[in-house]
Amino acid sequence: MSDELKGFAEQTFEKIQQKMSAVVLRNTENIPYTSIDGRFNDYRDNICKWTNGFWAGLLWLMYRETGESIYRGTAERAEQTLDHAFREFDGLHHDVGFMWHISAGLDYRLTGNPQSRVRALIAANLLAGRFNVEGNYIRAWNERNNEQNIGWAIIDSMMNLALLYWASEETGDPRFSYIAVRHANKTMKHHLRGDGSCRHIVVYDPKTGEELDNLGGQGYEKGSSWSRGQAWGLYGFTISYEHTKDMRYLDAARKIANYFICCVRCTDWLPLCDFRSPKEPVIYDSTAGAIAASGLLELSRNVPETEREMYESAAGEILKAMEKHFCDWDMERDGILQMGTERYHGEAGRHIPIIYGDYYFIEAITKLKGNIMQIW
Repeated sequence: MSDELKGFAEQTFEKIQQKMSAVVLRNTENIPYTSIDGRFNDYRDNICKWTNGFWAGLLWLMYRETGESIYRGTAERAEQTLDHAFREFDGLHHDVGFMWHISAGLDYRLTGNPQSRVRALIAANLLAGRFNVEGNYIRAWNERNNEQNIGWAIIDSMMNLALLYWASEETGDPRFSYIAVRHANKTMKHHLRGDGSCRHIVVYDPKTGEELDNLGGQGYEKGSSWSRGQAWGLYGFTISYEHTKDMRYLDAARKIANYFICCVRCTDWLPLCDFRSPKEPVIYDSTAGAIAASGLLELSRNVPETEREMYESAAGEILKAMEKHFCDWDMERDGILQMGTERYHGEAGRHIPIIYGDYYFIEAITKLKGNIMQIW
């Protein structure tokens, strides 16, 4: 990695550390999603929301880098609060990996807390329970009385597989990784297009696993290219390669990465919400950039040295562009990475700070600094 990128990472982390020292003191009891008028909101009343693990995960990243107890204590409280979600079982879904792998899971791996290990294993069993054994996919979402929804699978779930791989490695029980591999194989066949772009939602017959349809989901339309979906696929297939060493997954990650890089270079390294949307309005999604940048850095660790610089450099360009244009370093305002977008259509949730944007931005910056811990 170049000295220039390392220097950028060190300088940026100094800004992160300075801002987070104030932000954490204002949010010792909250589980935030976005900021409203410069202050984080609190999602404890919506305890099963899929994003509720990212605040604790972000705090564990800060604790790992600084050793400051305020981050550990606040992360532990957020993790304990998430116990209520287990009791609201009907609200849980395919994203339990996002909720517990980087909250309880990082706690256990950093501190050895046995209670955190139990939480992560409960979540892994919940995720495994969503696997359709006839269709070889993990079901997305929970809507009742919707026969079609029972057959929905989404590209996002590639990231949640990390929890299953960890559970097999932790317990010595291969059934978790068997499920992860079967879902990854199904996703590679049905979500990944020949040009490296990814579908968001694929609809399967829940009784046979036959593909029935695919949907635009949070992107512009069916057949378009929702950028955060590309980022989930890029990072998710890299994770599957790291845990299985199956070269098909590494090749899939490369394919998506090359497509993502080509698209984002056309917009000065600032990712649009959908790479195949109309020119107007211009809708960005900084969260896609943060996820992809961290995924590109992870990918760079797993390719031959002759390819490494290409992916490191692309990650650095995305992070530098977003730090310059999308980051808010005002100490009095919560949230660092602005311009996140939940979905292409609709004004609500457009160009806002989103907690997983901050999480992946910080994760990527710490990788650029040289931290080699495999988080996922």
